[in-house]
Amino acid sequence: MRRAIGLMSGTSLDGVDVALIETDGETIRVERSHNGYLEPLGPTGYRAYSDDDRALLRQALIDAEAVTERSERPGCLGQAEELVTRLHAEAVENFLAENGLTCADIDVIGFHGQTVVHRPDQKMSVQIGDGAALSRRLGIKVVSDLRNADIEAGGQGAPLVPVFHRALAQASGFTDSLGILNIGGVANATLIARDGQILAFDTGPGNALIDDWMRERTGHALDDNGRTAARGRPDEPLLAWLLIHPFFSRKPPKSLDRNWFSHKLAGQLSTEDGAATLTAFTARAVARALDHATDPPTRWIVAGGGARNGELLRQLNYHLRAEITTADAIGWSSAFLEAQAFAYLAVRSLDGLPITFPSTTGVSRAITGGVLARPEG
Repeated sequence: MRRAIGLMSGTSLDGVDVALIETDGETIRVERSHNGYLEPLGPTGYRAYSDDDRALLRQALIDAEAVTERSERPGCLGQAEELVTRLHAEAVENFLAENGLTCADIDVIGFHGQTVVHRPDQKMSVQIGDGAALSRRLGIKVVSDLRNADIEAGGQGAPLVPVFHRALAQASGFTDSLGILNIGGVANATLIARDGQILAFDTGPGNALIDDWMRERTGHALDDNGRTAARGRPDEPLLAWLLIHPFFSRKPPKSLDRNWFSHKLAGQLSTEDGAATLTAFTARAVARALDHATDPPTRWIVAGGGARNGELLRQLNYHLRAEITTADAIGWSSAFLEAQAFAYLAVRSLDGLPITFPSTTGVSRAITGGVLARPEG
């Protein structure tokens, strides 16, 4: 078993999630509570972005539209990359101090970075953040750039988390068909059949459009528990038009760039109706995942920021026609599941184990990935 830290900064641009797990790259060290559910896998931490941090990162997303090569850093991208590296370093340093740990206690860090470009059809996915600089500052091995090998081998480069989902489901003792839905800026689903086969893909927008809408209309970072959406009425003609986008009928595996859809599509609506429409868009896009399920899940576990949106959960419950629970309710972590996954992937990368598969990203064969940086260079 190795001690690994995972770092995740998602497309919602809210901050850096930090999580520690112990794993051998196959199994995860777990303990069970008296009710049979898992105890937390390990300590977690969070470093919120400031308004200025988010403003720079949002500008980086705009400037990244000009990127034609992975190494290019036009506009403010160079400055944003330095910021991402520094804030992740600070997040780890604070986490270690708060938990009485030192760099010698950690075997490896899985560093996702901040996605600014995801165009798998052009064989390009760019996550800013300097893994080598992070490793030198912290004195710990860092695995980063976990998507590129998959894309170079013909995959979508996303989602990466499904192999961790399967390990977590096995550790929890689930044997029936299961759906795991992570709702970050983009939503992705992992469908685990009774025979253990996994199918994974992005379902469509997650929180990103709702968050962008609320920020523009109200100045708030999100729709707290979906209260604004609950007061509105979805625009059904607009929803019908959105859902005929070719992405939703495309067979998985498939992945979505955060910028493929915009909250401005609802610009003619009231604040409440716009929030209701964008929330319904996320929920109905997830429901379309059932079109691709050979063994439809009898249970869904919802994680990510969307698990805290009561109105979104209500709509998912209506559309998915199965038992729905949040990750927190069964001893998983809604907030830190992806960070835990990148810790797991880092260990798999160290051992040369596959992290992506034909049924998760469309890659030609199961392959490993990631670039290892050592403190000594």
